[in-house]
Amino acid sequence: MNPLDGGGSAGPEEAGGRWSRFSSWLECACVVTFDLELGQAIELLFPPHVKLTEKEKTSICYLSFPDSYSGCLGDTQFSFRLRQSVGRRAKRLREDIYNRDAPVTLQTEVSHFCSYVYFRQVKDVSVKRGYFQKSLVLVSRLPYTHLFHSLLQIIAPEFFEKQEPCLEAVCNEIDQWPSPVPGQTLNLPVMGLVLQVRIPSKTDKPGGSPVRQSAKENLLPAPTLLPSIHELDLFKCFQSVLIHLQMLWELMLLGEPLVVMAPSPTVSSEMVLALISSISPLKFCCDFRPYFTIHDSEFREYTTRTQAPPNVVLGVTNPFFIKTFQNWPHVVRLGEIKMAGDLPKQVKVKKLSKLKTLDTKPGIYTAFKTFLHKDKILIKRLLKGIQRKRPSEVQSAILRRHLLELTQSFIIPLERYMASLMPLQRSVTPWKTPPQIRCFSQDEFMSTLDHTGPQLTSVLKGDWMGLYRKFFRSPNFDGWYRQRHKEMTQKLESLHLEVICDADLMSWTKDKSEVEIVDLILKLREKLIKARRQQLQVKDGVLQKLDTFINSIISLLPRDLQTVLSTH
Repeated sequence: MNPLDGGGSAGPEEAGGRWSRFSSWLECACVVTFDLELGQAIELLFPPHVKLTEKEKTSICYLSFPDSYSGCLGDTQFSFRLRQSVGRRAKRLREDIYNRDAPVTLQTEVSHFCSYVYFRQVKDVSVKRGYFQKSLVLVSRLPYTHLFHSLLQIIAPEFFEKQEPCLEAVCNEIDQWPSPVPGQTLNLPVMGLVLQVRIPSKTDKPGGSPVRQSAKENLLPAPTLLPSIHELDLFKCFQSVLIHLQMLWELMLLGEPLVVMAPSPTVSSEMVLALISSISPLKFCCDFRPYFTIHDSEFREYTTRTQAPPNVVLGVTNPFFIKTFQNWPHVVRLGEIKMAGDLPKQVKVKKLSKLKTLDTKPGIYTAFKTFLHKDKILIKRLLKGIQRKRPSEVQSAILRRHLLELTQSFIIPLERYMASLMPLQRSVTPWKTPPQIRCFSQDEFMSTLDHTGPQLTSVLKGDWMGLYRKFFRSPNFDGWYRQRHKEMTQKLESLHLEVICDADLMSWTKDKSEVEIVDLILKLREKLIKARRQQLQVKDGVLQKLDTFINSIISLLPRDLQTVLSTH
């Protein structure tokens, strides 16, 4: 029995051929309301064919309302991430193609949904509880935080006035959007506006200039340009922890278990997302929950005291968690932003033993000792920016550039060493299996650091060697290594196909037996199928040329063998 019968996600094909474009952006849009008898409940789900499991529905219901401690009156926006139910349909080919060309940090989620919330709570005497409480939630596999929150700002206020017809109209508009293709600038019409976005590509230069308005089309109305589909206001997120930025970057790089305790889901989710983005372009390969509650299905898994905390970053708002997470090694407790002179009041590093009372003061509760020294020049530059009232987006750009250069200084020696493990191109021959990629040796890598280490590109002093040793034990290293090994293996496969294509295969077959020829045909066919399935990037015409060769060889074989091979 299919575990998702009655609770899985039907494909667009099952929905009469509609919604295929919609599903390349969103899994669904849903409305969560507060019912006096049921509590939070899904009131509306679009498109109509989408089915969620009961577990997914329950998670969405609980996570799309701020915790009662947050006291969120008015409109609140935040993000959460939930685990998909086991048995949900496998990735589609279109997602494979998208992931091949997208940066690793923006690839589609395989096992989780990214969810974006617009929650409204206003006084309403016509309701028994005295308040109108409702959330509009966009559920997607894409981590396009800025785009989807911008979209909610356009559609949610109108939806709360006009309800279901408005949501249906918006979903129909999204179903007309072109699919997200890395490297392309797209115009996305919604509710009389046009959002212009550029989908980042993995070939983009990291930290390149922001998107500029496309002047090719005279669109009416003029497009609203979104400079980024995913980037947050880093300065706003980090302003109370600027002097501890180095520590937070190291904790993220090493995939350490960390809890962010914040006054609202907005602050919680933005801080968690800012933290995991701080190691970009390296992918954060641990679990993370921008907003986490005691109702989450993983609550027991993450709060057990019988084993070490898992590698996860959690964002919470309920003071109850202060007691629950006392055994966690790193807790960031944020308060409301207060100014101390010209600088937002900086939180202090405190001992974990002080994390005891529910009114615990803001601070970073940890015993972690950084491997590298602080960048005092960066902190002075940002402080001067605050004094001169430099715009937040400029401060964020300075922060983003600093974090990018820091991550690149760390990762470039690893990339350089990894490239040295690749077999030489001349060792790839048409008649032999491609040579193996050499094994990664941590000791050999460490011996290269004196000449090619981070000191060549970074001014930061400290124990870089110790940082690498700890990084090797983290899920982030494992994820990076697997990804790079997979890319290099596919590159070898592509090179092998190309040298086979350039070889004189017809001449090779002349003195070979039928058994050897049939064996060659079967192996080439297998390679072609694998190349197409994996979307291998090979020179133009290579796959077609091999197809033609296989058919030519088959035509020279006896008829009975032709019949067998044509049905194989």
